[in-house]
Amino acid sequence: MHIPFQDLPESSRVWIYQCNRTFSEQEQVLVKQKLETFLENWSAHGIPLQAGYEIPYNRFIVIAVNTATQAPTGCAIDASVRLIQELEADFKVDLLDRMNVSFKSGAFVAYKNLIDFKKMIKDKSVSASTIVFNNLVTNKAEYQNHWEVPMDQSWHSRYLK
Repeated sequence: MHIPFQDLPESSRVWIYQCNRTFSEQEQVLVKQKLETFLENWSAHGIPLQAGYEIPYNRFIVIAVNTATQAPTGCAIDASVRLIQELEADFKVDLLDRMNVSFKSGAFVAYKNLIDFKKMIKDKSVSASTIVFNNLVTNKAEYQNHWEVPMDQSWHSRYLK
């Protein structure tokens, strides 16, 4: 059952999918429609999942599920991944490659593959204070408080050495 993201408890599990580019306004409308349709019907063993989404920076898809009412099963999670794969095909974007890094570059969100990002660190094009997106957060509270963090406070810090 689709509910507004802000109404989900902080303990809700989250999945973050970063896009290799910004969605256009028209694409955002279509992505929202597909997400809402999917979430309205998403269930685990026939029990509706309370779930919501956000599309921050018109570039990330964040899906959250209230695990206190019903935890998603492996089949339910697989169904959500199939939806993300559909979105990748429909909009010719990359949403599932975890070997890429998104970070803030001034007012913009930049996206680089990990090899290029490491080179940027070496060349001092980015620093410990560069804001990165920690897509490994697991619940809504972490997402709200530790998703956008300086690189030295994220898993990305291992590349600063």
